[in-house]
Amino acid sequence: MKIALLGYGKMGKEIEKLSKKRGHEIVAIIDKNFSKGEISNADVSINFSTPKAAKENILNSLKLNIPVVSGTTGWLEDINTITNFCKKNNGAFLYSSNFSIGVNIFFKMSDILSKLMNEYNDYKASIEETHHTKKIDSPSGTAITLAEKIINNSNYKSWTLKENKHDELPIKVNRIGDVKGNHIVKYNSSIDTIKIEHDAKSREGFALGSIIASEWIIGKTGVFSFNDVLKI
Repeated sequence: MKIALLGYGKMGKEIEKLSKKRGHEIVAIIDKNFSKGEISNADVSINFSTPKAAKENILNSLKLNIPVVSGTTGWLEDINTITNFCKKNNGAFLYSSNFSIGVNIFFKMSDILSKLMNEYNDYKASIEETHHTKKIDSPSGTAITLAEKIINNSNYKSWTLKENKHDELPIKVNRIGDVKGNHIVKYNSSIDTIKIEHDAKSREGFALGSIIASEWIIGKTGVFSFNDVLKI
């Protein structure tokens, strides 16, 4: 498989390393600081560029009829433009806020837990996420995905980073050192606390998941999520 890397930060470099181990070839790298190779030579593009560059990078590949797997968060105000273009032109696009297999299992666990907890009004839900100090978006895309699943299964109307009202789900954001990613979903009452947590030990899981998704999307048309790949 020939891969174009859209974004060459820490994630892009990790994807490059693991891709070569799996026998794939990096034929193009597009970054804000430099570029090399030709996207047109790629079988698939993997986008981990900045939020500001995401829309243009993704569209450039889709216009060449190259499938795109994207893990950039913080740009979703443009996602309808991307998905509509993809569908209209019979392209292939897959977005996930997190490509870790463990996190996607965590999403499923949180989804099930939120449905169970909606029967018990004494418990108040909250989310806490911690990442490295260079992470641009706040809260993380993973935290937003967790929040949206809880909101869909409960009486919460929205999530908030501020002082929360009764119908708002609070998200606490921490930016510390080089933390790869930690997410906690908590249900607290006066009697006890129920808590589930995912803690990423390295970026390898995120990179590997995006490569697995890229291998899967070849030859397909449509708009997909990582759940389609994992069948969960």
